[in-house]
Amino acid sequence: MVSLIVGQKGKGKTKELLDRVNADVKNVSGNIVYLDKDTAHMYELNNKIRLINVSEFDISNSDQFYGFVAGIISQNHDIQEIFIDSYAKISQQVDKDITENVEKLAALSDKYKVDMVLSVSIERSKFPAGLQADEKIAINFL
Repeated sequence: MVSLIVGQKGKGKTKELLDRVNADVKNVSGNIVYLDKDTAHMYELNNKIRLINVSEFDISNSDQFYGFVAGIISQNHDIQEIFIDSYAKISQQVDKDITENVEKLAALSDKYKVDMVLSVSIERSKFPAGLQADEKIAINFL
């Protein structure tokens, strides 16, 4: 399943994501990966969570980002959850429609049984209607 934490910049999405990942690490039997645009939150994460600084990998479009996530899953069959902070920024989709790529991540999530939680900076009024209607995607507006 894919869950989205959606809101404008400064509404607490990262704090919500960090709280959730640190709570989940106590309850999951598999591995957890946290993707971020930098390492600023390294010390806020439980040491059992793998932090990946996506900016080190020169990703220039959303298809490359999808391949990056698929590669992470293919290399470790014990991954149970992936958390993605600043999704639009690190997937190179700022001011673009995220619908297609989020749906592709949802299919990947379903196929490999890896839950994904994404924080997305966007106004509720500009959030894609297609994603709101998708039953496979849970949305939490802040």
